[in-house]
Amino acid sequence: MTQEVLVYPDKQVLVEAAFTLIVERIHEAVSQRQSCSIALSGGSTPQPLYAALALADLPWDQIHIFWGDERYVPASHPDSNYGMTKKVWLDLVPIPAENVHPMPTDLADPQIAAVDYDRQIVAHFEPAAGSIPVFDIVLLGMGDDGHTASLFPHTAALLVLDRLVTVGDKDGQPRLTFTFPLINQARSTIFLVSGASKQTALAEVFSPTGDATAYPSRQVQPQGELLWLLDAAAGDGLVRSTALKPNP
Repeated sequence: MTQEVLVYPDKQVLVEAAFTLIVERIHEAVSQRQSCSIALSGGSTPQPLYAALALADLPWDQIHIFWGDERYVPASHPDSNYGMTKKVWLDLVPIPAENVHPMPTDLADPQIAAVDYDRQIVAHFEPAAGSIPVFDIVLLGMGDDGHTASLFPHTAALLVLDRLVTVGDKDGQPRLTFTFPLINQARSTIFLVSGASKQTALAEVFSPTGDATAYPSRQVQPQGELLWLLDAAAGDGLVRSTALKPNP
């Protein structure tokens, strides 16, 4: 794993940097493997990034889009990650419908839905027996509590190591989520973290003695590159407590 932390003056500059990085990684993947697989995050931080990507000139027929987690709500629900992405990005570009792989949230049992999405991922990647699929890009956020995807502190989903997708629990509400083994196989994992409310969790995530059960983002240790993109509000405490320097 190679890790880099980049701190930008504000959220807008952070989004611009993320846009440049992701476009570069897409073109690299397509050039090297004729395809690019991306797992998206939800929430408000990446929304302007997705809107920017809707205006990019990209090889849409060679891009496959998945989601790293999803609330168990219909696509039409305002809390749907897929619904948000569809509205600000996917409906605006000529990506083939078969290249978009939303998490199934219309089944009666979220556990069955998790198994179904696991199978969809395996069918797409066709990994060798016993191997874990490798995404080109996994985009992640981090909550004030240090969770990422729908892997929340002190929940059972943190311990799932034998599946690609499981059911996360947010205050009794089920969510579908990638597991750490799948996240950690990615070639490029990119965190987008914005806001002063994230400073405490970031300090714990980067602490040499932090608790990975209490701050699950510590468990993201991919085999490829790990990039933390922070705005100054989030990264200020980290910069002051380490040798990190803000990015121009």
